[in-house]
Amino acid sequence: QLQLVESGGGVVQPGGSLRLSCAASRATLDRYAVGWFRRAPGQEREAVFCVSRSGGNTVAASSVTGRFSISRDTAKDTVYLQMNSLKPEDTAVYYCAAAEDLNNGDYCLLLDYEYDYWGQGTQVTVSS
Repeated sequence: QLQLVESGGGVVQPGGSLRLSCAASRATLDRYAVGWFRRAPGQEREAVFCVSRSGGNTVAASSVTGRFSISRDTAKDTVYLQMNSLKPEDTAVYYCAAAEDLNNGDYCLLLDYEYDYWGQGTQVTVSS
C-alpha cells in the first residue's frame, strides 16, 4: 500500500522560501495525481496545489498563485512544492496526498475527498 512522507518544513521569515518534498514508499506514484493541502491552527484543511499523474496538468489555489509551484520527479518518485514569497498566513501543517488516476484522465482536483493516501504532514512556520 502506498505510503507518503513529507519533508522540508521549518521556520522561515516572511518573504523567504521553502521546498517541501513528498516521497512515496511501498508503491510508486506513477498512477497517482498528487495534491498538497494545509491546515492552520483552528482552521479547516485547505487545498493548495495539485499535479496530474504525468505532471502535465496542475491546479493552484488562488491564495498561492504566483508564489508556489509544484513539480514531480519520476525518477525519484517524489513531488515537490516550491514555496516562495512566504507570508505569515502560510503557516500551517502541510500534507501531501495521492489519488489514483483510474480513468487515465491525467488531471487533478483540489478536493480532499478525492485523495485516498495521506502523509503525516510537515510544519511550516512563517514568522519574523
